[in-house]
Amino acid sequence: MKARLIGALLLLLLGLGVTYGIWLLLPKLLDRKQQTTSDAAQTQGKLRIALDNWIGYFPLRSPEMKSAMHRAGWLLAWEDDKADYRRRMERLEKGELDFAVATVDSYLLNAERFAYPAVIVAVLDESKGGDAILARKDRVASLDDLKGKLDAKVAFTPASPSEHLAKAAADHFNVKELHPASGPLRLAVNGSEQAKNALLSGKADVAVLWEPDVTKALQEKGIVKLLGTEDTERLIVDVLLVRRDFAQKNPDIVKLFLSTYFKVLKKYRQEEGLFIRHIKEETGLAEEPVRIMLKGVDWLSLADNCEQWFGIAAAGGAGEEGLVAAIESAAEILVNAGDFTASPVPDGNPYRLTNKGFLEELFAASGEKASSAGATAFAPLDNAGWDALKEVGTLKIDPIIFQQGTATLDVLGKQTIDTAMARLSHYPHFRIVIKGHTGVRGDADENLRLSQERAEAVSRYLQITHSMDANRVRPLGLGGTKPLAQQPGESLRTYEYRLPRVELVLVREDM
Repeated sequence: MKARLIGALLLLLLGLGVTYGIWLLLPKLLDRKQQTTSDAAQTQGKLRIALDNWIGYFPLRSPEMKSAMHRAGWLLAWEDDKADYRRRMERLEKGELDFAVATVDSYLLNAERFAYPAVIVAVLDESKGGDAILARKDRVASLDDLKGKLDAKVAFTPASPSEHLAKAAADHFNVKELHPASGPLRLAVNGSEQAKNALLSGKADVAVLWEPDVTKALQEKGIVKLLGTEDTERLIVDVLLVRRDFAQKNPDIVKLFLSTYFKVLKKYRQEEGLFIRHIKEETGLAEEPVRIMLKGVDWLSLADNCEQWFGIAAAGGAGEEGLVAAIESAAEILVNAGDFTASPVPDGNPYRLTNKGFLEELFAASGEKASSAGATAFAPLDNAGWDALKEVGTLKIDPIIFQQGTATLDVLGKQTIDTAMARLSHYPHFRIVIKGHTGVRGDADENLRLSQERAEAVSRYLQITHSMDANRVRPLGLGGTKPLAQQPGESLRTYEYRLPRVELVLVREDM
């Protein structure tokens, strides 16, 4: 009797176990059946990528990219995190994402705490007018106008590429007022439209915006552009990130993803009408604002990536490592802005953040060559033409040292100019007025002669050592006619020591 009872219990338990197993397996069996009896049978998996609605990322999230990857057997799962870069890096570190996009500066700023869980495998685009610093003309007409203006209110979106533009300009032109760290002059807003509204309403004197708000604001009377990314080089740079362990385990998938992206980008370049139509469908905007937005982005092809950014040259050629330069420059700006006390680049080695291997393989197979337009050509100007140019701002540089009482550059003076070239490289479209100054003592004519000769010495050094276009620079000696203001509490000796100087003033045609 007891044996029968035990047997019955065992059979009952076995039946319950089988039933429970079927209950667990049934969804999987149904899912398997659904998968194998539909077009999804060709799907190999899902790729998770985090991005936001910046127009530069559109080719990645476009219908063409989705369709092309699906034909290759992969579903793209885009996740718009509203530009929450810190969370984006955290999710890469946790393995919740396979790919992500970021600007170089936001990657350095937000991924350092997670030990840089992803590697840069491509440069997607550069902002070329998509971001700009605007101002009310009656309050601020140039970047130099901001210097010492202790009541100027600046509106910007924190942790955005536009804020990085403000940090860069504040550093490069020595205008700390452009990026208030705290207090009532710092108007932190939620997005470009709010910054634009603050500027137009008079709540802000300066605002950092992105398109289409840049164009909208400039249509209003009394609003001027102080600096736009169309006048910068390698400053706001968007990159594609791949989680390190994913790239290591799935190199063929990464190459497929990159190859598909560049093919989609090429198609959109060849079929502009299709590109515009797809953007209009996504954004709901009319054609004109879409065209304005497109002008603010410079998308980089496979060849551009290889030859201009990753140093991968075609046979017999020489490639540029623009990405390494952009990383080092962004790190310097972040340190100078107070985000880090030292460079966040791991071990000071930017190559730890990049992987060009995937591009090398694609480039070798494609046979493509970059179609770079080359450096900006500057037409010669007479004095009247130079005088008509509008000042953008004075580049921040250390004092340029000359041998005592002469126009002969000291070794330290040459090193200062070399360092200044790193900043000048971000603004290739501006001309430069090299202003020579002396102290106010001594013979005025002699001071004027010496200041002119020193300005010309700097101009020659830029042309000979750094191959700068002679039409781009204007040496201008001012003698002691434009002395600096003496600072409160500054001794006369210190003040007079500051007066002899050479300034690099960036200028452009009035807009």
